[in-house]
Amino acid sequence: MGEYRYTFLKFLRDWALIIGMIVGASLYLVYHAIPALHSAGPVLEGVAKEVQPVLLFVMLFLSFCKIEPQQMRPHRWMGWLLLVQALSFVALSLLLIFLPGMRMRVGVEAAMLCMICPTATACAVVTGKLGGNMAGVVTYTVLINLLVAVLVPLMVPLIYPTAGLSFGEAFLRILAKVFPLLILPCLSAWLVRYLLPKFHAWLMRFPNLSFYIWAVSLTLAILMSTRAIVQNRSGVVVLWEIGATSLLSCIFQFWLGRLIGRRYKCPISAGQALGQKNTVFGIWMGYTFLDPVTSVAGGFYSIWHNVYNTWQMYRKRKRDEAKASSRT
Repeated sequence: MGEYRYTFLKFLRDWALIIGMIVGASLYLVYHAIPALHSAGPVLEGVAKEVQPVLLFVMLFLSFCKIEPQQMRPHRWMGWLLLVQALSFVALSLLLIFLPGMRMRVGVEAAMLCMICPTATACAVVTGKLGGNMAGVVTYTVLINLLVAVLVPLMVPLIYPTAGLSFGEAFLRILAKVFPLLILPCLSAWLVRYLLPKFHAWLMRFPNLSFYIWAVSLTLAILMSTRAIVQNRSGVVVLWEIGATSLLSCIFQFWLGRLIGRRYKCPISAGQALGQKNTVFGIWMGYTFLDPVTSVAGGFYSIWHNVYNTWQMYRKRKRDEAKASSRT
């Protein structure tokens, strides 16, 4: 029985991305195909929008519980990466502010989402498997979360001004949604580590819990993205535009991250820190603050960066095997 359980759990871990996307899309399509369920739509939408931030918070909190604060040390490459993400997001935001009726507006919003999206908490694990500096990636994850928590509330009210709300009021409203998701999980995790060591030790007995919460969050995020696609009236061209934009953004960020990192002798860490994204947060940010259909960019990006990471790990495994065989 234990062997079957292990095999099943391994299957879930290996195929969680595909399973989450299929289940999330299928759930909405089933709802859409059964008119009797439509009356429950507003309630279900409200529940989804309330549950998603909670899941994101818990997922980040559990991930940060595994991080030793003593390991965190800033490096120069982090400053360049922060500058890249900040300047690209601001530049694209200004483009939308001054050209609100531009033809490729959805594509620009998708690029904004892909460029400002913070680093995935799982990035440190992948970086370690590739032979990079895990502590450096963890440090950058905290720094980019701080940057996103400030930049998003600053720029979004200018792109989508709300009638009857001043810039300051809109800034505080968005800050109240973003700050708890990006900063409080880290602060809470470190407080628990030092003030409640027994509770922290108990949480560490469930190392895979954050992964399963991520899987549920991803399913819910894809459900909301599917909803945005179905309700989108712009046609298939827009989806191609978003898919192409997310792919180019993914390629550009991994390439530029490695290029910057090479100068400081850490191409793997810098490449992963800039290229591997917390796409669940990106999807949430898309349907919460921007044109909802742009949330699809997070789903596409999730595919691109996971495909690239799989290829990287395969290539490293082959190199390691070649080295091992050459020694024997």
